[in-house]
Amino acid sequence: MKRRICFIVSCLLLSCLTAYSQDNLMSLRLMTYNIQHGAGIDDVIDLDRQAAVIQNALPDVVGLQEVDSVVKRSGYIDQAAYLANSLGMYSTFGPAIPLTRGKYGVAILSKEQPMSVRNIPLPGTEKRTLLVCEFQEYVFATTHLDLNDSCRLASLPIIIEEAASWEKPFFICGDWNDKPSSTLITKMKKSFVFLSNLVETSSNYTFPANNPNRIIDYIASYGRVIKSIRSRKVLNEPEASDHRPIVVEIKMEQYTTNITSPSAGDVSAKEEVTYDLTGKAVNGQLHKGIYIKNGKKIVVK
Repeated sequence: MKRRICFIVSCLLLSCLTAYSQDNLMSLRLMTYNIQHGAGIDDVIDLDRQAAVIQNALPDVVGLQEVDSVVKRSGYIDQAAYLANSLGMYSTFGPAIPLTRGKYGVAILSKEQPMSVRNIPLPGTEKRTLLVCEFQEYVFATTHLDLNDSCRLASLPIIIEEAASWEKPFFICGDWNDKPSSTLITKMKKSFVFLSNLVETSSNYTFPANNPNRIIDYIASYGRVIKSIRSRKVLNEPEASDHRPIVVEIKMEQYTTNITSPSAGDVSAKEEVTYDLTGKAVNGQLHKGIYIKNGKKIVVK
């Protein structure tokens, strides 16, 4: 009888722990899409067509490349704002260059309003930028890297420095104008986990949209902050742009971990640090001192 009671209690505890674990995981759908200033493979500018592609993908956040803002060729429309309005999302534009009375660059559409925004210049024969939006539980960035190999490689240290500066999971996406076997992607693998598929098969090719033969668009995370990748795919969309979009759905643990940091005898001081699934700090390092994490003392020398 006692064994049976113990078994039932164990099952109930396991069920509670499982439910607790699931409650502490959040699902996130990430998308990247080079929209070619609204033009499809037929060179017809049709933002409604592209909005439908995004709507059908149901993303939480989208990184866009080749975005016009009040530019003559696209009818002086703020394209990011137009798409956001159509989708019921927030828009953040990152200008890279001035263009015919307007600006041209990248953008982020999001269900959640950004808490902060950074627009960081990157090297390029044509000026490039890294657009970074901070949200409650993560940071999301997008960029369109230069066609020149040396400029792309020169951009990498800037990107890594920005990613490492955040104490939240950091995701980055975009059109990086390089193949999975390139020096750039090989170097990125040392600091980033690629969430989009790097296997060079027809179902993973992203460019050109009507007859894709290579991967040049990506989604990645800085450090190992992902619990699981639920799905990842290149959308079979051959007409709305000259690139095919990528959508990745992930499960991740909520980033916040309270750390008690004694400061001048004051044990109430706290700071938040990002930890991966093994409990190791991902972004940044703790300062020297004694910390209390989940009731356990951590000594950092």
